[in-house]
Amino acid sequence: MASSSLVKFLTIFLIIISIFAEQAISVAPDECQTEVNSCTNKKKAVPLKVIAIFSILIASVIGVCSPLFTKSVPALSPEKNLFTIIKCFASGIILATGFMHVLPDSFEMLSSQCLKEHPWHKFPFTGFVAMLSALVTLMIDSMATSIYSRKSSAGITPASATASPNEMAVVNIGQFHGHGHGHGHLHDPKAAGTADQQLLRNRVIAMVLELGIVVHSVVIGLSLGASNNTCTIKGLVAALCFHQMFEGMGLGGCILQAEYKAFKKFVMAFFFSVTTPFGIAMGMALSKTYKDNSPTALITVGLLNASSSGLLIYMALVDLLSAEFMGPKLQGSIKLQIKSYVAALLGAGGMSVMAIWA
Repeated sequence: MASSSLVKFLTIFLIIISIFAEQAISVAPDECQTEVNSCTNKKKAVPLKVIAIFSILIASVIGVCSPLFTKSVPALSPEKNLFTIIKCFASGIILATGFMHVLPDSFEMLSSQCLKEHPWHKFPFTGFVAMLSALVTLMIDSMATSIYSRKSSAGITPASATASPNEMAVVNIGQFHGHGHGHGHLHDPKAAGTADQQLLRNRVIAMVLELGIVVHSVVIGLSLGASNNTCTIKGLVAALCFHQMFEGMGLGGCILQAEYKAFKKFVMAFFFSVTTPFGIAMGMALSKTYKDNSPTALITVGLLNASSSGLLIYMALVDLLSAEFMGPKLQGSIKLQIKSYVAALLGAGGMSVMAIWA
């Protein structure tokens, strides 16, 4: 049921994005028309966009699926230190995506001279919408965890409520024997409850993060698909391949820790992989009428970028980096903390450098 609900939600979301894109079709003022130069060539741009669709699709699949197959590699299992370091690296990438790619794009669009002075130049809409997005993400994060926790606890019947006296005696002997050998946590209800709670948190994080990344991916795909500037497209294709691959690694790690069934893993990986190619195809279809400098397009895409950036920044700082660094694993090892900090800085730094091209 959860898998079918997720499929319906993401499908409806993509349809809504398509409607927004169609609404963004409007005539731009003369001074805001897309600049035409020697790089503007629609016939040459089409093959580049087709190459972009397939190359970005392959890069996205590799990125999001690679963590899902790490269980077969002992050194990369979620319990190992290397997995934690890689996850911090990927979290740094997601943080830089919000701060260095999505947020500046929104500021640029919503402060464009193509928009009316009032209200767009009188109020910082980008910061306001990003702030609201972060608060709404916090609310969704908190409420979804509460709802999942209640459903989970309602569906679990404690062993002591149904077990016979003889069965309870066997359980107690097993617990005593386990404590004697340092394995009492296997029978500890508190430990089991903590593990269940963490699993629920991981599932909420994976779903909310997927939503934020999907919004961002469709928007950047739409912009690329609508462009006929071959000079810009060539640089964007290479940059977006790396961007999608590493961002996919971060999402794939979250999906892995959520321990979903195979079908739900496939659904989440599929939607992440196809959203940017979908955006490119939609941009190509609307390229005759879609004007990226039209007021409607600037407002629509600018607000979507602002909301996406708030979500990504919140998720990266609160649910990924903060949760990891304040957790018992990293708190118990200064050496591992330093390695993880370096990994997060490398991820954020690498994605920040890519802002030069994309």
